[in-house]
Order: sequence, then structure tokens, then C-alpha cells
Amino acid sequence: MSKTDPKSQELEPLDSAFEVSLRPPLFEEFAGQDKTVERLQVMVEAAKQRGDTLQHILLSGPPGLGKTTLAYIIGNAMGAEVRTTSGPMIDKAGDLAGLLTNIERGGVLFIDE
Repeated sequence: MSKTDPKSQELEPLDSAFEVSLRPPLFEEFAGQDKTVERLQVMVEAAKQRGDTLQHILLSGPPGLGKTTLAYIIGNAMGAEVRTTSGPMIDKAGDLAGLLTNIERGGVLFIDE
């Protein structure tokens, strides 16, 4: 979303390209959260075998646990584009609807804290 116009429906990445390049692109390269990673891998593989999109996922926890990194790994594993925005930028249902209409089917929308 535009930082000057909070109602703009264009998404801006929260992370610089440099930060994204430092993130591991694969589940196997992600350090920590072993049970969570294993469950996400099963969900991604099941969706791919069905030829379907991955259902909604809620990643919660304090900063620094890898939620954003996992969102990018999921997108990479599904071959989907990842879009990020922040929760405070979504004031009303119409804002969210605008975001969702601009994402291709199967895309990942990561709403950060």
C-alpha cells in the first residue's frame, strides 16, 4: 500500500530485496520451528498433489520467530507470488477486499503485524 495514501490498493513490499534475498527459500533450509515446518510441508505437498491452492494459514507469535520467512517459503514451494502488507493499513473490509482482488489465484497474502 502506498505510504502516502493508506487507501491505495497497490501493495508495497515491507521487506527490501536485500532482506528477502537473505531468507532461506526452502523448508529444508529454515532453522527452528521443526514441528511447524513439518506440518506446513505436509499441507503444501497435499495441496500440490491435489492440484489445489493452499488453504488459509495463520502464523502467530512474537517477532523474530520466522513468520515472514515461512510465508515466503510457502509461496516459493507453491510457485506463487507473495504479497505483503501490514495489519494497521487495513482499516475496513473494503481495504481487504481491494487487496484480495489484486492477488492472482493461489497467491500468498502475508499480513504482518
